[in-house]
Amino acid sequence: MTDGRNRKPAIQTRTAQALHFVEDETGAVIPAIQPTATYARDHNYSTRKPYWYRRDGSQTTQQAESIIAELEGAGDTLLFSSGMSACTAVIESLAAGAHVVAPEVMYHGVRQQLLAYEERGLLALSTYTAGNLDELAAAVRPGETALLWVETPNNPNWEVTDIAAASKIARAAGARLITDCTATPPSMTRALEHGADISFHSATKFLNGHSDVTAGALSVRQADAGFEKIAEIRKLQGTVLQSFDAWLLIRGMRTLFLRVERASQNALAIARHFEGHEHLEAVLYPGLASDPGHEVANRQTDGQFGAMLSLIVKGSEQTAIDVARFCEVFYPATSLGGVESLIEHRKTVSGEGFPVHERLLRLSIGIEDADDLIHDLEQALSRAAR
Repeated sequence: MTDGRNRKPAIQTRTAQALHFVEDETGAVIPAIQPTATYARDHNYSTRKPYWYRRDGSQTTQQAESIIAELEGAGDTLLFSSGMSACTAVIESLAAGAHVVAPEVMYHGVRQQLLAYEERGLLALSTYTAGNLDELAAAVRPGETALLWVETPNNPNWEVTDIAAASKIARAAGARLITDCTATPPSMTRALEHGADISFHSATKFLNGHSDVTAGALSVRQADAGFEKIAEIRKLQGTVLQSFDAWLLIRGMRTLFLRVERASQNALAIARHFEGHEHLEAVLYPGLASDPGHEVANRQTDGQFGAMLSLIVKGSEQTAIDVARFCEVFYPATSLGGVESLIEHRKTVSGEGFPVHERLLRLSIGIEDADDLIHDLEQALSRAAR
């Protein structure tokens, strides 16, 4: 018989228990919300904790950061008030005129930020087709490129980039690799273990999972001068995640593994059902064996593939918009990663100038009954095609 006293609980157990949190004084198993904006010094006029003002953080925010760090296998994690504030801090930490390589099609907010910084002469930007390692390698300038940005799977076409291969390209060029794995949270993909230098997540999405928080997370294997600079930018800009939002994030992460597993199962069932559908031109989902990124996605996500997929509808742009309008179970709303299923016409949301198919519908699959979701899409597609 094995002595289990020295066995470390699985990450699923640790996350469900918020790292087996127990409040020292009362024994409470749920972390408290610490809303204070300032901290009194002790009788020696020394700080009692690492905090002296709210912009440094709080115990509630630190607890959420500790959970994400364990999920990521990270040495340090920083939480921000939104995913965009986290990405902006990374961009602003670069030296003036730094060369950045990023996907041509990616989350539109970060794309807009990179283009705006390039227009102001604050950085030089080169792009590549998501998932294409040859283009990625060709875009890198050895000795000049400071940051290589990978989003995988890539929003909204869900191309898959091999993180380990991208890491080798970055290292050979002397660049740092940041991965946006928002669509595949660390219950599926631990990007740092694949070679990423910085792992980013819009914690608004799957980490929180309840569509009631905006947050961004950056994780590294070990904090260095570059990460300390990012932390200083967060402090000076006042973009640390606030305590109540951190508490909601902790609550959401306790069910992360269950939510993501169910949503991924639903997404796979929907993708398989609609592949080759008479009213669809294509189903974009790495979980389909026919998808070009299937093999890499299978390796990077432990075979779950995630809850995000896109449909390219036959007909006109208005036909695609009508499908979104006619859904009765799916919410016609922007965002992703919640327990509820969402559908959006991506071109309408991202606006003109964003390179997206005019008939593409992006679906964020939730934890509802899969048959209800399939039936809803079927009736919407039939009505729109009339």
